[in-house]
Amino acid sequence: MVEARLRKRLQQLGLRSFSDYWSLLADVQRRDSEMGPLTDALTTNKTDFLREPAHFQILEHTILPHLYSAGIGSRTPLRLWSAASSTGEEPYTLAMVLDQWGRSRRPFEFSILGTDISTRVLAQARQATYQSNVIAPLPEAWRQAYLLRARGPAAPAPFRISPALRARVRFGQLNLMDPDYGLPEKVHIIFCRNVLIYFNRQTQLAVARKLARHLLPGGYLFVGHSESLHAADLPFTPLAPSVYQHQPASAGLPAASRGAA
Repeated sequence: MVEARLRKRLQQLGLRSFSDYWSLLADVQRRDSEMGPLTDALTTNKTDFLREPAHFQILEHTILPHLYSAGIGSRTPLRLWSAASSTGEEPYTLAMVLDQWGRSRRPFEFSILGTDISTRVLAQARQATYQSNVIAPLPEAWRQAYLLRARGPAAPAPFRISPALRARVRFGQLNLMDPDYGLPEKVHIIFCRNVLIYFNRQTQLAVARKLARHLLPGGYLFVGHSESLHAADLPFTPLAPSVYQHQPASAGLPAASRGAA
């Protein structure tokens, strides 16, 4: 996989061999400008709207009511972080779910941060335009509420997320391997799904500990259904399959009941 993806980059640079590419990366003056394209070439950016829908049901029926009962979303804004946002489908799905949930509850305020290591997919996420097949998982009512027809012949895709929803989501570059993520404030909910599977076990646990440092006590972490964080020294309690609550719940947010309603 690495060879196939980097061979395309060699062709773009007009290089004849991987040895030539290694020489480029070993050149300090040229390395920095190449790290972005190298990262874009190697990262996997699989994502969908409403991917792993059971997570959004748990969020809607179990977690949001508990947070709202503690004044999160009413007295203080609810803060979420999509830690591998790719081209934006996950954070925009979260924004739709929260907007739908909050329509019958006023006031209800929230903000979403989407981060990714790839600048290429972040640019697509900020553009917020999508092809017809990409928006197919969304209910028709949501398409009517949150999607607009992109204007002009130069539009890269026929549908764009509405300005009101885009205003709820901001994006930034972040490498989960960095020692410090530098987020300005802790969040109530983190979605970091289908990323840990690419790391070895030691790295998975290290990333999980760093994610925990950015969660408020009693906050929630969602990982992919094929990922597990069962380890004695992690500050998480399982809430549902691939959903964890940050301990100690009594020091911050209310503890949610096990399972989803």
